[in-house]
Amino acid sequence: MSTDPVETLRRWQDSGAIWRVLARRADSVTIGLFECTGGQEVDRFTSADPALLRFLEERTSSED
Repeated sequence: MSTDPVETLRRWQDSGAIWRVLARRADSVTIGLFECTGGQEVDRFTSADPALLRFLEERTSSED
């Protein structure tokens, strides 16, 4: 996984896979990385990166 969480989500989405916000707090977010079908969770990470929080805004998944 990249050290840049925004890059990680963009690459994941560009490859056809799905990411979803699993938990959101004022200062951090937990993201689940799922297979292309959206079925099985492959990985997850939690980040307080300000750029990631701005990137997500109100989005809940790569499908938004």
